Amino acid sequence: MATDRQSGSTPAPLAVLLDALDLETIDHFIFRGKTPPTRLVRIFGGQVAAQALVAAHRTVPDKAAHSLHAYFLQAGDPAAPVVYEVDPIRDGRTYATRRVVGVQEGRAIFNLQASFHRPEAGYDRQIPFPDGAAAPEDSAPWEGFGLPRRAAGQPEDPLPSPSLPFEMRVAPPAGGYTRLLWFRTIGAIGDDPTLHDCVAAYASDLTLLSVAMESWASEAAAAGRPVSLPGFVASLDHAMWFHRPFRVDEWMLYAQASPSSGDGRGLALGHMFGVDGRLAITVVQEGALRPPLT
Repeated sequence: MATDRQSGSTPAPLAVLLDALDLETIDHFIFRGKTPPTRLVRIFGGQVAAQALVAAHRTVPDKAAHSLHAYFLQAGDPAAPVVYEVDPIRDGRTYATRRVVGVQEGRAIFNLQASFHRPEAGYDRQIPFPDGAAAPEDSAPWEGFGLPRRAAGQPEDPLPSPSLPFEMRVAPPAGGYTRLLWFRTIGAIGDDPTLHDCVAAYASDLTLLSVAMESWASEAAAAGRPVSLPGFVASLDHAMWFHRPFRVDEWMLYAQASPSSGDGRGLALGHMFGVDGRLAITVVQEGALRPPLT
């Protein structure tokens, strides 16, 4: 989608996302989030993770998130709001910890543990930017998941909407990664680093687990085994570490790989780099990947 990033106007899909992240405050540690219209039969996991991080951030005004660990407990209903209950486990001088439970109609659907940190001086090193990665302007528009299709019993489309709030371009694999995906929001979102954290949490769940499926499919095809989509796919847990400042409305490279699949699960690893080569975020996700019923 072409966007005039200087006009000051917010494109509609991005405005919808930002509105979903503007939680209603019910009490000091209780917040309510809504789900935008979606084609999914369950709430997109990245939305719940982003909203839960917003709720946690609201109760820690003087520190930045440095990590989160989350579990998707049950499928959420897009037609019902999610209430986020924040437990202020600890407030220290340098670190603070929050536990957030997403509740829908009396049942817990999501659990997040987040840690916050006051910036301080320290050693600074990182893994290298993927060697040979193409620049965004030299990368192709992303056209979806490179997964095989089955003739019947298709799983639902994994994306929450056909109009995403992100521009995405895919570069040829490099640096040992299976997929290199450039992304940025389709418009500017301001300078609040908290909002950039939460939008990155949303984006982190859009494509990562599929790399585990694609890796399995590619290896199966190379070995001459039958290839088809799993019959059931769902995120189980999700972890993020925020290493360095970044802007999600500027190009970021999401370098993705899958270390392992087995026992009905797939594991995916992602590194988000700024266009300047600095490692901003590490993401790890595991999901249920069950074969189709026969």
